[in-house]
Amino acid sequence: MARYTGPVCRLCRRDGTKLFLKGSRCDTPKCAFERRDVPPGMHQFRRGKLTDYGVHLREKQKVKHYYGVLERQFRGYYDRANRAKGNTGDVLMTLLERRLDNVVHRLGWGQSRKQARQLINHGHITVNGGRVDVPSYQTRAGDVIYVKNRKKSLQLVLANLADNARELPEFLTSIEGPIPGGRLNRLPESGDVSIPIQTQLIIELCSK
Repeated sequence: MARYTGPVCRLCRRDGTKLFLKGSRCDTPKCAFERRDVPPGMHQFRRGKLTDYGVHLREKQKVKHYYGVLERQFRGYYDRANRAKGNTGDVLMTLLERRLDNVVHRLGWGQSRKQARQLINHGHITVNGGRVDVPSYQTRAGDVIYVKNRKKSLQLVLANLADNARELPEFLTSIEGPIPGGRLNRLPESGDVSIPIQTQLIIELCSK
């Protein structure tokens, strides 16, 4: 399946929760989910109650849309989490939160994860002093992330920081200075996710 390129506000309405896919716009009255918090489509008011499978599927789709990953990528994360020690759901969310594009977004450098992926793909981000252009790169505890020291990179990130009003999660620390930087204090946990997610429903679906 190709990456979704349609109106992202439809995804929030379909999943029944605000996924913050359009950055700062999601915090304003212009947010489409706030104005129309019903599923998209002409027969939205005629739909019946979701089946048990539908409830499980919607939870998985919500996580995929939130992190911007495709089905094949998501299955890969599930397989890794299933082989790892500990609770599979918690490990799955940790792997998704460790993605570099997610970390860049949570630092406030990209208004959305989509924009954070663009920053990484275009070489604006460094990890431990080396350029990383892979959005799915798995960060580790102690990693130091900086914006590349060049005019265009700094302009993009500083403009986003000026519009960002959200607090940093506990697993991240901002490094003060002329060049924006951040550090992973520890590995993220399932409790660090900023939207409510029932991981058990996802594991039940994927394990079938």
